[in-house]
Amino acid sequence: MSDPAIRVLSVTSECAPLVKTGGLADVAGALPAALAGQGVEMRTLLPGYRAVLEALDGATPVARIPTLFGGPGRLLAGRAAGLDLLVVEAPHLFDRAGGPYLDTDGHDWPDNPERFAALARVAADIAACRLGDWRPDLVHCHDWQAGLVPYYLRRDKTGVPSVLTIHNIAFQGLAPMARASGLGIVGADLDKEGVEYWGQVSMLKAGLVFADRLTTVSPTYAEELMTPDFGMGLDGVLRARRADLGGILNGIDLDAWSPGTDPEIRPYKTPRGKPANRAALRAELCLPEAPGPLCVVVSRLTEQKGLDLLLEALPRLLARGGQLAVLGSGAAALEGAFRAVDDPNVAVRIGYDEALSHRMIAGGDAILVPSRFEPCGLTQLYGLRYGTLPLVALTGGLADTVIPATPATMARRVATGIQFNPVTAEALGNALSRLCDLFAAPDLWSRMQRNAMAHPVGWGPSAAAYAALYADLTGET
Repeated sequence: MSDPAIRVLSVTSECAPLVKTGGLADVAGALPAALAGQGVEMRTLLPGYRAVLEALDGATPVARIPTLFGGPGRLLAGRAAGLDLLVVEAPHLFDRAGGPYLDTDGHDWPDNPERFAALARVAADIAACRLGDWRPDLVHCHDWQAGLVPYYLRRDKTGVPSVLTIHNIAFQGLAPMARASGLGIVGADLDKEGVEYWGQVSMLKAGLVFADRLTTVSPTYAEELMTPDFGMGLDGVLRARRADLGGILNGIDLDAWSPGTDPEIRPYKTPRGKPANRAALRAELCLPEAPGPLCVVVSRLTEQKGLDLLLEALPRLLARGGQLAVLGSGAAALEGAFRAVDDPNVAVRIGYDEALSHRMIAGGDAILVPSRFEPCGLTQLYGLRYGTLPLVALTGGLADTVIPATPATMARRVATGIQFNPVTAEALGNALSRLCDLFAAPDLWSRMQRNAMAHPVGWGPSAAAYAALYADLTGET
């Protein structure tokens, strides 16, 4: 008889393809299937947003919750998009227009602390068998929205261990200290050794302090977070927990991102198939033929992503006959700045379009990710998979996933892209010039494309690392 599966409750505020604002959703959506082959039975706990409830197939009430941060709720079980889901149905908290965190005007919901404390409270009650009869062996919490789960588990003495994964430490789940008692945080837990952060409550810090183990989404980001430059004020907390902190790289869904079977593109299995996709993309975006590389950006338009630096360095690319295609949305100033670029070799599409992102990555020669910090990054992984060479800043997961073109790596024929450091407009401009030099050497460029397409970017190794972590915490090793 095979060993019983480790039962894991994954607690997240978003999960692809049901609700997504960034990479967290992709990870939460991919982990259950990736871990199934590792002897892990994972159920995902989500807020009952409208889109989630509409997608839920065969929803079964598990338990009624008489009062949940301002109103009644229910715990539902069902399936959607191949996922086993538990959903917190609480209309007073989650049945709203707008996004998971922002209203229709782009402002934070003022009760976000209570909304995600409710998600955490339900998670802890599931672990304590107060809601239904399924009890996880371990709870895997994602980002600040699930940060109170480890605190509640520890305070309630459930005996269920927890893992907190930091996807982006820049978002910390802050609330005024006056709301702490309403969130169920009391006594000494409110001091600087607990959840207090510069006079406020930090839901992320609660997770960092009380979770049994901490992970981030790349080994380099784990190291960076313990420094003042990247730790966003929490580097001291993380240094104190160095022995419990590790980095596990994200992977991507190899079925959803497969140049050989992608329905959005002209399928190809070798770099020889890219020119047809490049021509199609140029036609779609009304870009002319050009002698240099067609570079693409698929990103949130924010300063974190270094896209203000790209605007400064862009003349270096255009002067070498290169082109730029941008897909994304974000800061109004950056959206306006990209729209204002008046050059026939630049195409800008503001918004989110999943199908177009596939066509851009297939049709581009290079994908640019000049982030000031990047916990892991997924677009460079998509680029590798499609033979679209990543040009990336030397930070976080970008440093861990791209083999830079240096004399040594080129001699060994292993390079898959270009890295630059420091993260400045000048260094980015130099990297773009280097990119153009490589593009002008077809044999070198083609070899790098083949290297990129052969580079492992799936979930296999990472799923094994998570499963080993779970087994260690649950005594299954």
